[in-house]
Amino acid sequence: MQTDVLPWLDYQWAFTAPVGMYRAICERLRGTPARIEELLGDLPEDSDLRPAPDRWSICEHAGHLAMAEGLWQKRIREFLAGAERLTAADMRNTATEESHFNQQPLEELLDDFRRARSGTMAMLDPLTLDHAARAAHHPRLGVSMRLVDLCTFMAEHDDHHLATVRALQRSETGG
Repeated sequence: MQTDVLPWLDYQWAFTAPVGMYRAICERLRGTPARIEELLGDLPEDSDLRPAPDRWSICEHAGHLAMAEGLWQKRIREFLAGAERLTAADMRNTATEESHFNQQPLEELLDDFRRARSGTMAMLDPLTLDHAARAAHHPRLGVSMRLVDLCTFMAEHDDHHLATVRALQRSETGG
């Protein structure tokens, strides 16, 4: 299936958000579980959730979002510990590829994501703008980013997967 959603690795980044946007960006992150639940809430029970060749299925996207929370949480801890360099992501997505998300109920995957994101928000909510201004090197992007920038990156990652899921739905319904 061809999609009009820009591939994640083709995104261009310019982290220019003022640190004062931290709380607003956190609200965007907090809302993602509800947004994906709403997006998939009207999914007909007989929907084909199997993956298209060389693409992830809806279940794999939902499972990946939950799984990515572990990396986000690790990176938040790194910012708080004053690390100079953030942990690199596995760009092969080995864990997602090997997790058999297509054999799990979609509702369970969405619950897992909601729980995981709740844990991330529990880490972010008590932080101050001074915390949000802390910087570390992002290995793949090769730039220094602040915690507020990581939160923006996380929100864009969420939106990328939601847009891709919507494209999968459109292709299934022909709309």
